[in-house]
Amino acid sequence: VQLQASGGGLVQTGGSLRLSCAASGRTLGDYAAGWFRQAPGKEREFVARISASGRVKNYAASVKGRFTIFRDNANDTVYLQMDSLKSEDTAVYYCASAKGRSAFDEMDHYEFWGQGTQVTVSS
Repeated sequence: VQLQASGGGLVQTGGSLRLSCAASGRTLGDYAAGWFRQAPGKEREFVARISASGRVKNYAASVKGRFTIFRDNANDTVYLQMDSLKSEDTAVYYCASAKGRSAFDEMDHYEFWGQGTQVTVSS
């Protein structure tokens, strides 16, 4: 199983980016999914998660109201729409596919991880 995260880049403060996550070797739509990020010198942290059905979502407090996680099961892709970006959102963003249909914040509930995509927010 391989996850491929894409869509990162350089954006100015207040701008938007949309990250995508696709998989080979697994049907993403059968499992919950999450996005995590790791800034330089910091530990990887939870950003957002979504259940397999797409009905249950949760966000880290730092991104709530600015980021939206959603999935298109027809295209078997999970997205993270990031709006009103701040410099503190700068990090490598990782998508992850969970062990089951329910999503959790903790990393040990995720079985497969993408390689990460860099998001840099400049002021």
